[in-house]
Amino acid sequence: MDFQGGGMNGTAIENFVCVIFNVSFMNCTWDVGSTASGDTQYFLHWKNSWKEDFTECQNYIRDNYGRHTGCRFQNVKIENKVAHFLVNASRNGQNIQLHEDFIRLYKIEKLTPPLNVTVNCTEASHHCEIRWQPPRTSHVKKPSCFKYEVVIENKGRNITGNSYIFESFSTKKRYSVKIRATDNGCLVNQSWGEWSTPVEFGEEQLTSTSSYMLILIPVLAATLMLFIFAGTIYLKKTSATVPQPKDPFRELSPMDFQTEYKNQLIKHETEEITVIES
Repeated sequence: MDFQGGGMNGTAIENFVCVIFNVSFMNCTWDVGSTASGDTQYFLHWKNSWKEDFTECQNYIRDNYGRHTGCRFQNVKIENKVAHFLVNASRNGQNIQLHEDFIRLYKIEKLTPPLNVTVNCTEASHHCEIRWQPPRTSHVKKPSCFKYEVVIENKGRNITGNSYIFESFSTKKRYSVKIRATDNGCLVNQSWGEWSTPVEFGEEQLTSTSSYMLILIPVLAATLMLFIFAGTIYLKKTSATVPQPKDPFRELSPMDFQTEYKNQLIKHETEEITVIES
């Protein structure tokens, strides 16, 4: 493929930048030339090594005028080779200044956060062991290729290896830890990578659990009392509907005694009348 140079000064792109992220995604962006007209269009071609052929961008980023101002790539492989980028342009068939760049891809990779950050604290020894795994990459296999910055209570510590012992742990305090990675003498970007999600440990977690228990216990107690109260009312209603048998030995009241005496007197008079008539 033939790329012609030349063209008017100020028509070439400016501020060409490429970044690799999430292991295999790459974005390249640029600014339109300072003297380029609105109908100027740019085209990016690249190859990952001298042995490959140039390929054009398949997913351009466009500005409000429809001009290409960047490109998105997927499935990018990082190797210890120099990638070759070319950005040319056209304007009504006229050539615009060519931009050319040579980049080692590992130098533009934004490292992902360290993985699986965990904290295990021992109250008796006042120590916490913080562990993690290296960031994901497509070309680095040795864990020793990374060093880390471990930040606890806004204080950073540079660590080699995949663990750190925090010796100032207090059960009465709340802590937060976050970690990021960089190069340790391998083919890795020397800029710091992305931070891991902060992991909290210490008093706040214990307080949270205690708070839940303080809420749960009164609720359970109130529920139990409600069941007991409802059961008591039910038993009272049930016993009120059952008829009670008369007690033959209960003591007669004065009114009952007078009524019984009159009945006996009437019965006696009736028996005397019957004897006389007979």
